[in-house]
This record gives sequence, structure tokens and C-alpha cells, in this order.
Amino acid sequence: MLRRRIGGPSGPVAGMLSLGALPFGTTVDEKTSFTILDRFVEAGGNLIDTANNYAFWIPGGTGDESETTVGRWLASRRSRDDVLISTKVGARPTAPGTGFATAEGLSAPVIRGAVEDSLRRLGTDRLDVYWAHVEDRSVPLEETLGTLDELVRAGTVGVLGCSNHATWRTERARTVARANGWTGYTCVQLRHSYLRPRVDVELPEAGHVHVTDELLDYVRSEPDLTLMAYSSLIAGAYTRPDKPLSAAYDHPGTEPRLAALREVATELGATPNQVVLSWLMGGDPPVIPIVGVTSVEQLDEVLGAGELTLPAEARARLDRAGRGGTPDA
Repeated sequence: MLRRRIGGPSGPVAGMLSLGALPFGTTVDEKTSFTILDRFVEAGGNLIDTANNYAFWIPGGTGDESETTVGRWLASRRSRDDVLISTKVGARPTAPGTGFATAEGLSAPVIRGAVEDSLRRLGTDRLDVYWAHVEDRSVPLEETLGTLDELVRAGTVGVLGCSNHATWRTERARTVARANGWTGYTCVQLRHSYLRPRVDVELPEAGHVHVTDELLDYVRSEPDLTLMAYSSLIAGAYTRPDKPLSAAYDHPGTEPRLAALREVATELGATPNQVVLSWLMGGDPPVIPIVGVTSVEQLDEVLGAGELTLPAEARARLDRAGRGGTPDA
């Protein structure tokens, strides 16, 4: 698998695809999770993305499950030095059954407690990438960023990132960090795929923030910023009839884009999912897709995207398709 440096010139070197561990320990059992993780590393992958709240919304889930499962795998394989662990703080409910309404937030006490809990569940003494999972405008940026900087200086955390933040908040946070001599966010993680949603319809998943043209322009202009994308395959909607697109994608730009995607996939002998991932990885700016799978077969399809290079003409055709009908174009 091709690799690139993430989080600026001093950041770690990561594979161009990240394995999303969200379902591990809940909808994907431990045995299957271990098999998927083994195959991912065998194929050259090394960036594993989880969070301290995955997946509390599954019946019976607490939010511990994903980190705990990854931690057990790390211990059983003794593979900590072979992978990069990416996890998050800020969106874990503080009371069972309350969901995001009681999210823990990004205060100093929360961050200090949450990082210790994540380290314990993962069975490690360091986190390679640590994310502010969602915005918390009730806490001053100085408090959040100063606390995160302490973790970096202590060697507990390597690279900092913000997920589900508006572009202006990301820029403001980076400015505050620079002004105080603190470590700033050098990774951003947002929802992003080939299809673009309507700007006047909220995504059904609470807390999700989608990449905008403004964000892409911002990342292009900031050489130390790495963009990672979750929900890059829209939960299987590109290929599975039982996974319909939400109302956010109901606009005139969607069908021409899907038609172009299918056309290019047929011409290249690839699957639509592989074309989407290749389009993301080879774009401007390049994107690291975070892909969740529930079986080795799904993983193998995803890994095939790493072997696919889109011809310039095909990429241009994909880029042009449906642009006039996309609400935020």
C-alpha cells in the first residue's frame, strides 16, 4: 500500500487507506475484527481509526467496545509498533441512553480523563493521532488546545486533529495554537465522498459535518494539513440496493454523477467503490479515506482501490459530472 506523511513534515507515515474500527466489538464480533485487522496489516495498512464512543448507539453498547477490541488485538499480536492508532475525545455521552445531547465535550478535565481511559482500553502508552471529535463551543479554545498541547509535550500524543469542525473553527483553532506556541491541529476529519449532499438538508446522522469546497480550498493552501474522510462509501449506497441514499443526496447532480461513476468503473474493470476511493486518494488535495468493513471480502475490495490509478480523462469526467446540479457547486 502506498504511504504518505500525515500531520505535517514531522508527522508519521501512514497508508493511503485507513481502517475504520467503529463496528468492532459491537456489530462485528471480536474474532472477525481480529481477522480484518490481520488482513489489513498484511496488505500494508497501518492507520487504524477508532474513538472513545464507538459504538454507544448500538443496543447494549457503551462506547468502550471498539477501543477495547483494538487493544486486545494489539496485545495478542504484539503489533503496537507496526500500526498507527487514531482515536477521539469529545462525543461520548455522559449518561447512558442520552446520546449526543450529553456529549462529554472538550474541557480540560474531560480530555485528561478521556485520554487515560483510551490508553487503558487500547493497552498502549501513546496515541499517534488524537482528535477533538466534535466542536464544543461552550469551552474556550485556549482551554482545549492548551490541554491537548500538554499531551503532545508529555509524549502521550503525536499528532492532533479536529473532526466535524467548521472550516472557520479549524482556522481559528490553528491561529490560537500558533499565537500561544502550542501544537495545532494538523489533521482534519470530515464526512466526504464522490457524491455531494444538499446544503439545505441536514444529514440524518447527528453531528456529521461534510467537506465543503471552502474546506478543500483551505487544505490545499495549508501544506501541513492532512484531510481524512469518513463515510467515504456512504454506508454501501453506491452498490447495495438495500442501502438507499438519504434525502440529502436528492438533487439533480446525483444521478449524472452516479452514471459517470458506473461508466468509469466498467471501463476500468473496477467496482464503483474502488473508483470512489481512488478518486479521493488521488484528488487535489489528496484524501485518506477511512473505510469501515464487516468482512475480509469487503476489505479486499477496498484494498483493490490502492492498485487503481484513474486516467486523467476519467478523473476529469468524474469531476465534471453533475456539477451544475450540485447545490453547493
